[in-house]
Amino acid sequence: MIANSTINILKSLTASTLMAAIAAYPSGAQLPPPPPPLPIPVPANFPSNPGTTSPPPIQSSEVYTLGAGDRIEIDIFNVPEYSGPNGQHQILADGTLSLPLIGNLEVQGMTLEQAADAIRGRYAKYLRRPVINLKLLASRPLQIAIAGEVNRPGAYTVSPTSSPNGSQQIGTQLPTVTRALQMAGGITPSADVRQIKIRRPQRGGLEQIINVNLWELLQGGDLRTDITLRDGDAIYIPTVTNINREENRTLADANFSSENTQPINIAVVGEVSRPGTYTLAKDIKTNQTIGIDSSGNQTILSQNEPVSAETSSQNTVTKAIKMAGGITQIADIRQIQVRRVTRNGTEQNINVNLWELLQNGDITQDIMLQQGDTIIVPKAETTDEGENAAVGSSSFAPNAINISVVGEVLRPGAIAVPPNTSLNQALLAAGGFNKVRANMESVELIRLNQNGTVLRRTVPINFGVAVNEETNPLLRNNDVIMVKRSGRAAFSDRVGGAIAPLSPFLGILRVFDLFR
Repeated sequence: MIANSTINILKSLTASTLMAAIAAYPSGAQLPPPPPPLPIPVPANFPSNPGTTSPPPIQSSEVYTLGAGDRIEIDIFNVPEYSGPNGQHQILADGTLSLPLIGNLEVQGMTLEQAADAIRGRYAKYLRRPVINLKLLASRPLQIAIAGEVNRPGAYTVSPTSSPNGSQQIGTQLPTVTRALQMAGGITPSADVRQIKIRRPQRGGLEQIINVNLWELLQGGDLRTDITLRDGDAIYIPTVTNINREENRTLADANFSSENTQPINIAVVGEVSRPGTYTLAKDIKTNQTIGIDSSGNQTILSQNEPVSAETSSQNTVTKAIKMAGGITQIADIRQIQVRRVTRNGTEQNINVNLWELLQNGDITQDIMLQQGDTIIVPKAETTDEGENAAVGSSSFAPNAINISVVGEVLRPGAIAVPPNTSLNQALLAAGGFNKVRANMESVELIRLNQNGTVLRRTVPINFGVAVNEETNPLLRNNDVIMVKRSGRAAFSDRVGGAIAPLSPFLGILRVFDLFR
């Protein structure tokens, strides 16, 4: 057994000194057994079977491998001239280290432990039982590739996190998956963050496949899922099969999601006032979401306060419809579709029910848009006046519709009215009937249908009724209301027309009548 004084001396030694001392100790001697481990207190609420609640193991390789550009420090025990500041070396472009006495040594693709063993084997020719320690002082920039559902796929050079003065420090954090996604402009709304794949090259031409589930990071804060990247890693973000609207909004708020400042080009077709292609963009200076149509006209869609770089405004279905002038009154907002072409070339059709948004506040129906989306607003088979009134006051309805009131009203002509304006309200907006000349019992409603046909019908007037299709219908864009003359006014106009040629002679007779 070793004496107590010897054990105290061994405890005071550093790790490298201790290794050398053990190597030099006689082989016949026995070291004392290690002390028993101290008991660890267990909380009362700790589960009896922790394996059932722990997250699944993460399939990754966290061991750093050396490469060209890495800067390391070699410490050789009891050889100060080759250690410390004198032992700092940078791996050359060919993956080798140029070391004193032993010359060039290839360490490309080795871990620190493997490189230390290789250096130890070379120095064993010149030193008796050399003790070698390696430290990574500064890691090289990493070359990685990102493909799939990101905004800017391609090859990237990622540098490790640096100190505030720009110089790298020992122990700085190497880049992770989320940082790489941020560099690539963030994920698209169609990204499947549960099935991210990383292909990592290995020595000997082999390849390791690593599965990454970033949803665990967002929901449970599991930092282990945000694994550290290695040189040569290829990240692939697959396309989600079925878009979950609730998860879609959660992902939109993640720091590795799409950048809201990037403009996107979309198309809106169907039952909207101005179908066509549009560009949705975010103005950082004013913090406004701006829509630009094919003619270059701009429309401010939203504005958030206060103005801040952290403030975001997503490009959604309702904003796109608003940019297209709003929906028409025959639009079926329950069956709106977003047609999307994914990165792998497949097409997705996403159903949107904006009636659920209006009635139940289901904001998940207002899904996020991405580059190239097409929004299709179909025509409703039947319309409901009560629903039309609710839709007409929504944020995605047009600001106004244009109608014309002609004939015997006080202010005839074209006027702009709210989209849920009824016929009675339009007559009042035109100043009401000309009571001397108007037929106040009925008016004629003229409507141009989508198929090019013209609908003309007589509508009886009753200002005391609520909105209904028979006597007080809601108006549509470009409707014309014609107020005809009353019978008395028509007769007066006919009589006036008949005696108009005799008016000069009637004037002379009146003059003679004055001298009687």
